[in-house]
Formats: sequence, structure tokens, C-alpha cells
Amino acid sequence: MSSQLDLSVESAADPLADTLVDTPAPALRPAFQTGRQLDVYRAGPRTGPSAIPVQVEELAAKARRLLTPEAWEWIAGGAGRGDTVRTNRDAFAKWQIVPRMLCDIDRRDFSVELFGRRHPWPVLLAPVGVQGLLHPDGEKASATAAAELGLPFVLSTVASNSLEDVAEAAGPGPRWFQLYWSRDREITRSMLGRAERAGYEAVVVTLDTPILGWRERNLDHGSLPFLHGEGLANYTSDPAFVAGLPGGRVDDRAAVVEHYLRVFSNPGRTWADLSEIRAATRLPVLVKGIQSPDDGWKAVQAGVDGIVVSNHGGRQVDGGIATLDCLPGVVRTVGGVVPVLFDSGIRRGADAFKALALGATAVLVGRPYLWALAVGGAAGVREFLLNFLADLDLTLGLAGKRRLAEVYRDDLALAGMMGPDLGTDRWAIAAE
Repeated sequence: MSSQLDLSVESAADPLADTLVDTPAPALRPAFQTGRQLDVYRAGPRTGPSAIPVQVEELAAKARRLLTPEAWEWIAGGAGRGDTVRTNRDAFAKWQIVPRMLCDIDRRDFSVELFGRRHPWPVLLAPVGVQGLLHPDGEKASATAAAELGLPFVLSTVASNSLEDVAEAAGPGPRWFQLYWSRDREITRSMLGRAERAGYEAVVVTLDTPILGWRERNLDHGSLPFLHGEGLANYTSDPAFVAGLPGGRVDDRAAVVEHYLRVFSNPGRTWADLSEIRAATRLPVLVKGIQSPDDGWKAVQAGVDGIVVSNHGGRQVDGGIATLDCLPGVVRTVGGVVPVLFDSGIRRGADAFKALALGATAVLVGRPYLWALAVGGAAGVREFLLNFLADLDLTLGLAGKRRLAEVYRDDLALAGMMGPDLGTDRWAIAAE
């Protein structure tokens, strides 16, 4: 797989990239999506071994052709029959955007503030482990692309590169650390301390994986990367983990794997145990995997700083509720108290718009940037993100929006259920 992507058709003064980093919050900036579109049109057909198709379905198909079956299924597969993966996507089709006209969208600003830092877009790169299966540079490539565009990169605990190496690749770019909460308290404390020292700005504790879900497609391939020592860079570089190895030998793969399996997670944890995380870090703490309003409220009572509504991309519970269907209830319960982020199923700008209109503070993009990583490395991820952000900006602008604060539930209607009074600004929206 090539890590090179020809971006020569884009000038150094890319009209999108130049507006991304360190954009002042109050200023409305000129629209840029036309410039991005012209760059793509001028480049001609998206052909060549490392070109990034604009259509995400074509991007996925291209990645699949390049990857081994095991690597593809690791990213594409879900729990059981894959019903939750499909349900996540189907939920977006139930909502339709209601554009508004003559709203003066010439200049716009869609930045968002999260935990004291203003980001140019309400978009983060979701934590996905073992990215070395997709490209030799793994998470370092994804973090580099995110940093170039000012987007927070959320690093998985089960990464192919250590959190220190990823931080070096990201440079001054914003980065968060996703924590798989270890059974061993010393490992948890050690990783959180490392994340602070390496400049990560928040901790995202994944709650939906106390045990691995039944993933039929991975099981048929007999492929679990961790059993081969893959995705364990944060463990083998961690002094607390290494202290539990016979003789501290990180080159003994069998011993590393067995120790990892012993300490990966603790299914016996309860809400009361979150105090352990709070006591171990000064960073903002978010919890990921919330799907019920009741759990959202329990998280707030436990002192978290933010919530990520997510079902792990459909990889944990087959037949589970779509995350977009979960979002309104969680927002009603805790949205005024802590930021509520959205994960699972985002593919295009319209998907992000719908999640934002239903109350999300920001969205996390997962599988599509991984397909781009497989095709083109860091340059491929950057290319996909440029397209995604241009699509999001265009969608927001065409809906009549200049700022995120102007995006409301009234901008959506359930399919076939628009209100009968077309002279009002109120539409028939269910799930109240």
C-alpha cells in the first residue's frame, strides 16, 4: 500500500486548510467550499493507486481491495450479524434537513469550544485501535493529518504506536487519549500520567467494552490482532505494564499477550469506580459508550466533564439501538450540564449536520478516515478530511446557517412528517 498521495493540484494556499488552525471564534470567515470543489474538479478523475475517491462508498471499496481480509474485517465488521452497524446508518435516513433561504451565509464560522480550547470545526477523529493493520505509519499518520487541519485526534489505548510517538507526530495539534480502563490500577494511573505529560488535552474512558462483543466476521477469520502482539504499543512502552512481565521482557510476545489479556479490562466495575479515574488525572474526563439517558445522568453524577454517545460503531451489541436514536434523550437529560459528543455512523457532512441539529456539541468520524489511511496514508487522511469539512460547511451554509448556535432541531423533519402549516418555522418532529 502506498503512503504517497499526489496533492499537487492544490495550491499551498489551500482555501480550506488556511482557515482551519487558530481561527478566532468571533469572526465570520469567507466561504471556502467553492475553492475546495474547484481544486477537486481541476484535478480531474480520482484515479491512480493512491487517489482518494470523493464518494465514501468508493473509498471503502478501494481500501478493501488493498487490505488483507483480516484487516478489512477488523475495521468494517460489527457485532453478530452486523444489525447495529446497519441500524446506525439507517437512522440518518429517517431525518431530513429543512433548508432556509436568504439567510446571508456569505461569511461563516463553525468553530466550537471544548474544555477551554476553541477548535475550528465540531469534528474529531474517533479512537480506533491497531491502525498499523491499515498502513505502516498507523496512528502517527492519522494524527499528522488531523493536526494539519486543527482537528482533535483521539488516540486509542490499543494503538500500533505509543502515545508519546503519536504526540510527537501531532506536534502542536490537539489530541485526546482514549482509555481502556485496565484491571490493574497502576497501569491506569501510569497511562493517564503519560497522557498528561505528552500533551493530551482530555481523557475519553470507553465504558462499552468491559468484554469484547461477539464479532462473527472476525471470528470466522480467526483473527484478533492482540493475540499476535499487535496494537499493544502503549502497553509495552508502559513501565507499570512492563513491571508485570517475567524479567520485564517486552520481546517475549507470548508473555506480553497473556499479561495484556489479564489486565485489559475489569467487568466488575461500577459507576462508583469512576472516582479512580478522577483522582488519577487533572485532565477533563469524558465517558464514551453512553446510550441511555439514565446512564448519561449517572455519568454526570459521577463527575464526568463530557459524554460521547456511541455504541462502538456497532461492534459490541448486535441488535442494539442506533446512536442517532439515543442522542436526543441523552441531550435532554444532560446537554445543559456537560458537552454531549456523537460517535458511530458519520459518513458525510449531512450526517454531521443531523447529529448537530439533534443536540450534539461535536461529532467523531471513524471508519471513513481509516479507509483513507489504508489508501493514502497521512496525505489520504488529510484529503478525506478536506472533502468532509467542505461538505459539512456547504451543508450548513445551504441550510441557512452561519454559526453552530443557529443549528436547531427545527432544521430537521422526520421523513414524510413535515408539519402541515408551511408558513411557520415549526415542523412535526417526533422523539420529543
